[in-house]
Amino acid sequence: MQPQKKRDSWGSRLGIIMAVAGSAVGLGNFLRFPAKAASNGGGAFMIPYFVALFLLGIPLMWIEWTLGRFGGGFEHGTAPGIFHSIWQKNRFIKYFGVIGIFGPLIIFIYYVYIESWTLAYSFFALIGKCRALPDQAAMQSFLRGFQGLEVNQYFHGIHLAYLFFVITFILNIWVIYYGIKGGIERLCKRAMPLLFIFGLILLIRVVTLGTPDPDKPTWNILNGFGFLWNADFSALTSAKVWLEAAGQIFFTLSVGIGVILTYASYLSKGDDVVLSGLTASSTNELAEVILGSSIIIPAAFVFFGPIDIQSIAKSGVFNLGFVTMPLILNKLPWPVILSFIWFFLLFLAGLTSSVSLAQPAVAFLEDEFDITRKKAVVIFGVVVFILCQPVIFFLKNGVVDELDFWGGTFFLVLFATIETLLFAWVFGMEKAWDEIHKGADMQVPQVYKFIIKYITPLFLFFILGMWLWQEWLPIIFMKRVLPLDRVYILGTRIGLVLVFLILAALVKIAWGKKKIQKVRLG
Repeated sequence: MQPQKKRDSWGSRLGIIMAVAGSAVGLGNFLRFPAKAASNGGGAFMIPYFVALFLLGIPLMWIEWTLGRFGGGFEHGTAPGIFHSIWQKNRFIKYFGVIGIFGPLIIFIYYVYIESWTLAYSFFALIGKCRALPDQAAMQSFLRGFQGLEVNQYFHGIHLAYLFFVITFILNIWVIYYGIKGGIERLCKRAMPLLFIFGLILLIRVVTLGTPDPDKPTWNILNGFGFLWNADFSALTSAKVWLEAAGQIFFTLSVGIGVILTYASYLSKGDDVVLSGLTASSTNELAEVILGSSIIIPAAFVFFGPIDIQSIAKSGVFNLGFVTMPLILNKLPWPVILSFIWFFLLFLAGLTSSVSLAQPAVAFLEDEFDITRKKAVVIFGVVVFILCQPVIFFLKNGVVDELDFWGGTFFLVLFATIETLLFAWVFGMEKAWDEIHKGADMQVPQVYKFIIKYITPLFLFFILGMWLWQEWLPIIFMKRVLPLDRVYILGTRIGLVLVFLILAALVKIAWGKKKIQKVRLG
């Protein structure tokens, strides 16, 4: 009998907290959150946001930390094995866990390409490539040329974009290759403090903005914060606003994806999950609510005024980050340095998130097929590099939006619903409550026993129900897709189904091998 391979582990408590916070702190904190808040009732948006945080985000965070640590005790680092450990009598439950590998894998495929744009723009900032661009139209044309969406005076193809994609991809694989302690933890312990330093520099610069145009005294930073935070309470009657707020909580805390399950599986049985999970979540909320909301929208108000800010807030996260913000920074002293700080901050946020998205697939190969990490990372790298190509070459045909919807929205909510029901109703709330508090440094408020068992699953059912009611038919029948793009979207969906079926087949093969081993040992 071969000796069992020892699983990797975290080097310190700070390391796991920084890694989980790094997974959560991503591009959405600095781009998606301020755009959602500004376009969904301003300060009123924070009411459903915090309701979703306390009734959905924090319960799911504790559920995933606890389930991950529990499954790690059975040498399982991904959802199929963890789900099976909870409900061993059900031979199908492990296939529901496939979503916990599928979702992060699909998100990684497009996320790493978008992340590479931030590295490219960091370079452009240093060489002053965007300094001479005078307005939104020119900056938009520059971005579209870089992305390969048009041929213009700035770019004649995606060669440069592809180069930065390859560099970013290799950097991700390099970090993952060196494991939990030597790669991911080491990265996050260095990247996260630097990210917050860069964020504070930008925050200080924004809040000290004066009134650039003396003829427009109302275009000032206080009114900029007012635009973002003054509450339009009529927005609270819209189901869309509540769904947007709940969706932002999923994105911002990285819950419902499967990443935290995997990260927590490398904890030992006596490691705290209550305070550690809360600390990681609080770090993310600090980055989002304090830093993310205080930089781009208030600054845009100062330079573009109360009329244009409306369209800017609704222009999409790419335009906010790669068009509006560079124009703002170009108007300030030290534009080269500030532009580099902005884009490299986004790159660090993206990198700490993308390496976490890769970990579930790598851990699955390691744990369930008993292969070395280096071999698992090589397999992952080759397969995912191939899968990234449609994202790059068919960006203009809506492939990224399609992947983002299924991998980063629908299956995310579905997976969260499944794991909540497993935790509270199959594992059992009493047993689950005891498991949460093993090695805990603080007591979870008793009210969360009721919230996790009843309120959180009902909230999730509400989100799924609203989606089925409002979105199901238009999405399935591609009613909002341009006719020329439908073949690409259909191809993307076929590819997603094939990836899911292959992962399910790998789960079946892995459990078949384990059965054979048990018979031989018996």
